[in-house]
Amino acid sequence: MGTSLAGRVALVAGATRGAGRGIAVQLGAVGATVYATGRTTTTQRSEMNRPEAIEETAALLDEAGGHGIPARVDHLLPSEVSALVTRIRRDQDHLHVLVNDIWGAEIEWDRSVWESSLETGLHTHTLRLAVDTHAITSHYALPLLIEQPGGLVVEVTDGTDEYNAAHYRVSFFYDLAKASVNRMAFALAHELKPHGATAVSLTPGWLRSEAMLDAHGVTEANWRDAIAHAPHFAISESPAFVGRAVAALAQDPGVARWNGQSLSSGQLARVYGFTDLDGSRPDAWRYVPEVQDAGRPADVTGYR
Repeated sequence: MGTSLAGRVALVAGATRGAGRGIAVQLGAVGATVYATGRTTTTQRSEMNRPEAIEETAALLDEAGGHGIPARVDHLLPSEVSALVTRIRRDQDHLHVLVNDIWGAEIEWDRSVWESSLETGLHTHTLRLAVDTHAITSHYALPLLIEQPGGLVVEVTDGTDEYNAAHYRVSFFYDLAKASVNRMAFALAHELKPHGATAVSLTPGWLRSEAMLDAHGVTEANWRDAIAHAPHFAISESPAFVGRAVAALAQDPGVARWNGQSLSSGQLARVYGFTDLDGSRPDAWRYVPEVQDAGRPADVTGYR
C-alpha cells in the first residue's frame, strides 16, 4: 500500500499494547503520524502493572516508516484528553483518524451481576475504562477531526454486533461493555455523516496480545505451541492483522460505505486483500460460531 497516509495524523487512544499497538504500528507502516496514548511509560506503570510502554510503541512506529509520538494520557480525565487534543491542534493542525481502543482488563468471568464486585464492574476496570474513555475522547477529539471531510473513527471492541446480540459474553459487565462500544460507533456514524466523516466498530478475532501470549506460556514466535492445550487457539491472529484492517480503512477513499457498520479483521481481509504476519487470513468471527461454539473439533481449514 506504500505510504499513502503520509501527511495524515492519527490518534490511537490505548496504544500501549495489544490491538492498539498493532493498529498504531500499521498506520505508521503506511506513513501516518500517530499519537500513541496510554498510561504506562518507561518510568511509570498503570495499575495493570505490565511492562509494555507507549515509548516502545512509538519506536516501533518509527521503525515501520511512520512518525510515532508517545503521549501519556489517562482518558478517564477530561482535562488530560482536552490537553492532548489542544497539543495535536497546535502541532499538526489536523486530525484524520481517531481509534478508540482503550479497555479495562480485569473481568470476573462466570459470575452473575449480583455475585460480581460493583467496584470492579462499574468503575475500576470494566465499564468506566472500556466505555467512558471512548466517549470522553470522542467529545474532545471529534471537533478537530470534522474540520475537514474524510475523517475516520474506529471503535475497537470484541465481537461483531451480530455475534454479541445473540451470545452471552460470559460476564454481565463484559457483555455490556462490548455491546456499548458497537453501539457507540452506530451513534457516531449518524452524527458524523453530515460532516463527511465515517465511524465504524471493528473487532479482532482471538488476539495474540502480549497478555494472551503470557497466559498461554508462549511468544509470537512459537504461539502454535499453545494449540496443544487450547486447540481453538489455531484461529488466533496477531495484533498486526487488526492493525492492517485499520490501515486499509484509512486508505480507502470509499470508506464511507462502511459508515455505522460492525466489522471484523477477517471480514476486511477478504475485501482489501491484506494478510496476517504469516500470510494467512484468519476469520475468527466465522470460525467461532461455526466451529468452536458448535462443539466441533478444532480445524481452521477454510478459515485462515
